[in-house]
Amino acid sequence: MSADGPDLLEVYRRMLMIRLVELRLSRLFADGEVPGFIHLSVGQEAVAAGVGSVLRTTDTIASTHRGHGHALAKGIGLDDFFLELMAKEEGICRGRGGSMHVASMAVGMLGANAIVGASIPIALGSALAHQLRGTDAVAVAYFGDGAMAEGVLHESLNLAALWSLPLLFVCENNGWAEFSPTSRQFVAPLVKLAEAFAIPHVRIDGNDALAVIAAAGAAVADIRAGGGPRVVECITHRWRGHYEGDPQKYRDESEIAVLGTYDPLPRMEAAMKDRGIAEAEIAAIRAEVAEEVERAVERGRAGHEPSWMSASTDVYAAAGRA
Repeated sequence: MSADGPDLLEVYRRMLMIRLVELRLSRLFADGEVPGFIHLSVGQEAVAAGVGSVLRTTDTIASTHRGHGHALAKGIGLDDFFLELMAKEEGICRGRGGSMHVASMAVGMLGANAIVGASIPIALGSALAHQLRGTDAVAVAYFGDGAMAEGVLHESLNLAALWSLPLLFVCENNGWAEFSPTSRQFVAPLVKLAEAFAIPHVRIDGNDALAVIAAAGAAVADIRAGGGPRVVECITHRWRGHYEGDPQKYRDESEIAVLGTYDPLPRMEAAMKDRGIAEAEIAAIRAEVAEEVERAVERGRAGHEPSWMSASTDVYAAAGRA
């Protein structure tokens, strides 16, 4: 990030990378090249890229089961990412973490998490560590609106406020708590929950990358200055099902039909052009990122399957040991 704020071309590049990676993963998963389950964040790219653009390498994040975008926006390289998700020995976590547990301490990505809301106390602990070390680093807890009904969010809001921790709560509110509207799972809006713990809250259009950058940037600046925790609620849209292959029978077809109108990428392109960035520059980024993603997929394919000895290390105790 420059003194004048994030480089819009770089934010757009990151958004596009996330989009193309997710679409590529969909095909790889369908072809059996990515094991396990995957949960895609197509349509939510502005949140990850916008928040990520105002963070430093020394800042930390903890993510959700829909965490690919957060991981890439925090700085995990494409090669490392695909090697990990394709369960290769050369992956960041030697292929053990996969989609829902991708992590890299080198860039402050504390991990995605398959349990709803479980990333929140991890980020809380990291925020406490930043405070105890006397740094101005910030921790970010990403969570979906489905986590509002989880007690761990309430407990973490309370501790963050009590101890004035450097913690940014980022809610990706896509209207769905897995297969149910959030209104069926929690009785109040997030702003009421934030108010209950005296934490400043802002609700923004999460499909507008510039709005995300502005809100996250202001919140992070306040936190670094010792202002305590902040909540940024990003209203966005989940284009795919809860998991890849989800038939979405619980969702009205009319809602799915208009999802493209909320696409954050064309909005970002229009904003860039309004600021004098030429279409040729944008087109060049499209071509470059597409090539980068394909090269990373091929490197992932070229990785090695873990051996039994490697895969079982630190999983099973040696015979005769308690």
